Amino acid sequence: MMADKPNKESEVDVLIIGAGPAGLMAALCMARCGIKARVIDKRDAGVRAGQADGIQCRTLEILDSFGIVDRIWKESCHMPENPDGDGLIHRSSRIPNTIKGLSRFPCGVLLAQHRIEAILIEEINQYPTVHIHHNVEPVSIDIDSSNVRDHSSHAIKIKLRQVERGHLDLLTNGVKSSPAQKLEHPCQGDLATVHARYVIGCDGAHSWTRAQLGFCMEGEQTEYIWGVLDIIPLTDFPDIRSRCAIHSAESGTIMVIPREDGLVRIYCQLSTVAPGDDGRFDRSRITPESILEAAQRIIKPYKLDYKYRDWWTVYQIGQRVGNRFSAQERIFLAGDAIHTHSPKAGQGMNVSIQDTYNLGWKIAMVVKGIATPSILETYETERRGVAQELIAFDQEYSRLWSSRPKKEITDQDGISIADFERAFIQQQLFSSGFGVHYGPGLLTAHDSSNGRIAKCSAPEGKTASGEGKGVASSHQPLATRTVLGKRFPSFRVINHCDARSWHLGERIKSDALFHIVLFAGDVSQPSQMDRVRCFASEMTGRAATIPLHRGRFLFKSRHNASSQDCGGVARLLTVHSALRRCVEIHEFPPLLLPYDEELGYDYDCIFVDEESYYQGHGHAYDGYGIDPTRGCVVVMRPDQHVAWIGELEDVPGLEAYFTRFLVQPSDQLCG
Repeated sequence: MMADKPNKESEVDVLIIGAGPAGLMAALCMARCGIKARVIDKRDAGVRAGQADGIQCRTLEILDSFGIVDRIWKESCHMPENPDGDGLIHRSSRIPNTIKGLSRFPCGVLLAQHRIEAILIEEINQYPTVHIHHNVEPVSIDIDSSNVRDHSSHAIKIKLRQVERGHLDLLTNGVKSSPAQKLEHPCQGDLATVHARYVIGCDGAHSWTRAQLGFCMEGEQTEYIWGVLDIIPLTDFPDIRSRCAIHSAESGTIMVIPREDGLVRIYCQLSTVAPGDDGRFDRSRITPESILEAAQRIIKPYKLDYKYRDWWTVYQIGQRVGNRFSAQERIFLAGDAIHTHSPKAGQGMNVSIQDTYNLGWKIAMVVKGIATPSILETYETERRGVAQELIAFDQEYSRLWSSRPKKEITDQDGISIADFERAFIQQQLFSSGFGVHYGPGLLTAHDSSNGRIAKCSAPEGKTASGEGKGVASSHQPLATRTVLGKRFPSFRVINHCDARSWHLGERIKSDALFHIVLFAGDVSQPSQMDRVRCFASEMTGRAATIPLHRGRFLFKSRHNASSQDCGGVARLLTVHSALRRCVEIHEFPPLLLPYDEELGYDYDCIFVDEESYYQGHGHAYDGYGIDPTRGCVVVMRPDQHVAWIGELEDVPGLEAYFTRFLVQPSDQLCG
């Protein structure tokens, strides 16, 4: 027991429990928005081996929006295709790992979790408001029920203590961190008390936070048992550097996942191991050698051995979802704390990162007094659906992987290679991270063109966010391939001023800002330019209710002209379809071409759907399904999901969307 000493007390806006990928993504969101946050983790800094390693295309886009994807892309092993083999060990097909054209990143990649965490930590440490503490664990957590509805109050009290550290220095990817990197310990052996406005529990499948709240996981444990080896293989198997499946008629299935630095991860079905009467298996009976022997039986007649093993584990597939995702919209759960599944589909780290990416900007906007606390209710309504789809996906995927191949056409119990390939192709949209579709609600307008009135949905026992306000109306037919509630797609456009070609998605940065994209149409036509000027005039007249962000984010200068310094809730971008030579930049109204007395004009706000000199034509208007003559207006949420679509004249409808959840000037004066 520790000596009884006075508590050290402090206040933070957000306490994050767990410094894995989900926790670090939450921390990065807070850092980017200037929110005072602390991350604690009872482990030593940096997972050295094993754990998650697959990064899907959508997650790469998210990391790119923070400016940190380049290092990951260069270090990682890429997965452009999937050759499949069957029980006779002949290659049955080669198929792409990702749907062509779905993302500006052509495929998913593989990189060890500790390297991904190191890159996230390095970025977080560029900001002054977030601190990371390893070897620190929570002891107790309490909510002050008398202040819980006052979201400006630090109503959550958490006691922390330092656990014995394994070592003093952090070594991440060959670079030793110094005390200046803010990985110091706040407790130094004493109990410390932290008062927080919000807590995010990202502390894994055996979540302490979930247990303290009395929440549970709902689902089932399967009878499938798998072993995992991370090795440098010694083999003559020709597809060892491709992601592939090998189905044996008698001995089970293995999955081969190439990794960085010559490593290969092998998932091997242990068909000779069965759970006991209690549904659990005897882990002590399984060794790396027994996993290798099982893999050798499946891969025959090819040889497989190793001399270097980086990591190994064994697991029984369990598929569960938490019964609740938050307590009073003050304490939230994310990642493995609310959904568990098999690792073979490469979804764990990706869905976990996307959980806190969904939550982070919402908490930041409430903390900064920009949005009402009602937006926090949308976290559970939106992410529960994703978690349930993930489990359904994993159940089908695990069944395919764990079932034996058909022996003959009349075999009803086996899985044919054609069945496997068909299911894989059908699931590519979800597995790549692009199947997420948030339904109508407080933050996503409904399509009024179908004549139906949408209602907000909510989990059992909870009130729907935005209840009593209906759901904002939108007009999906104006952008037929830009689906409300789905991630905003990206196509190549060129900068009107310098003719540089960009993916439009590259210009959408993660800084808790909405993006209003004015598809201005053919502005070489006087009547269309008049519509654009009217839109700008109407927006200028609503500067109080839809305040636009007038700064510009520079990754090289984290503390100058960033989103937290320049105000506003939305950044305005323009994409037109006229030929550049037919329209001069200063013909556009000033609202679309902001001017700063120190920095001059912002030339990165107006783009053209036109053929570039070196990278072809993006055909953006066609890709978005937008009329290139008349255009339309599309609103993106800070997490890049499509929120609202309307005509240029429907600025009142745009205003109605935002006023549903933004704190209005009159409310701020009253507060």
